[in-house]
Amino acid sequence: MIEVERLRKDYGMAHALKGISFRVQRGEVIGFLGPNGAGKSTTMKILTCFLLPTSGRATVDGFDVVEHSLKVRSRIGYLPESTPLYGEMRVDDYLRFCAEIRGVPILKRGVAIDRAVELCGLRRVTGKNIVELSKGYRQRVGLAQAIVHEPEVLILDEPTSGLDPNQIIEVRHLIERLGQEHTVILSTHYLQEVEKSASRVIVIHQGEIVADDTRDNLVASMPASVITVHVRAPLEALQRQFHELLPGRKVVIETLADDSLRLRVEVGTGTAPLEESIARLVVKNNWSLLELLRERPSLEDVFRKLTMPPTAANNDAAAAGTGEVARA
Repeated sequence: MIEVERLRKDYGMAHALKGISFRVQRGEVIGFLGPNGAGKSTTMKILTCFLLPTSGRATVDGFDVVEHSLKVRSRIGYLPESTPLYGEMRVDDYLRFCAEIRGVPILKRGVAIDRAVELCGLRRVTGKNIVELSKGYRQRVGLAQAIVHEPEVLILDEPTSGLDPNQIIEVRHLIERLGQEHTVILSTHYLQEVEKSASRVIVIHQGEIVADDTRDNLVASMPASVITVHVRAPLEALQRQFHELLPGRKVVIETLADDSLRLRVEVGTGTAPLEESIARLVVKNNWSLLELLRERPSLEDVFRKLTMPPTAANNDAAAAGTGEVARA
């Protein structure tokens, strides 16, 4: 459905994209991740024909974004970060206007608008002016305009930006439903949305693609997970016995405000479970076990590993080495 080959975009001496390539199959939901300034929005603007690339090629459903831009636009629904709405228009009038400029035949417009209204949960506000709506409902209207012409591809740039937690969940559920009918590229800083919705993740950093795989494969590539143990115990005895139980493993101990101890034990992702051995040690010594939890690698850990500046990574490592617990 989408092919990007050696795509490059320069702004004078600045290189926003440095020759990236990727493909998106029909029906895939892609999480497109990267820190601010990585090149995400630039890529989306090229795919939606808002920007011309400096070099390289991009096609949507076989049509080149430069040579056949009108055919590409007819196949794409686009929700940019700043939702394009006319506040003085009523919701139903605005969607009718969008359907018209998108070329929906007049005899099919009513059905197309009803479908978009139903999918986006706008039935109760269709008679209101857009300026009267909450941020969450305005975002739904933005999604409705993106799907009113039933495009093959949806490109969503920060669709939950500025929403409160309840609104984020509502829009996330909506994106999941839309992903059942469309090819979707979802760019966001909320990694939970990608974990819930995306079948594949592309990470871009400084204009280059640094990862392209399924979420599970990316998480599995992380070198270790961590076991957290929260206990009440004598510090010296705990240190001695844990090092005897887990020779050669890194154990970081933190004393909390209530004098309890929290340990973080690094374990390889392929090693046998250690939780039972740890629990037995605590019980044998009559210590109080307050928490025993394996912190498995997450998509956030992958993202930080791929995009964190080297100095920040070194600072995290130094903090862990001094006995401070470094958390992602």
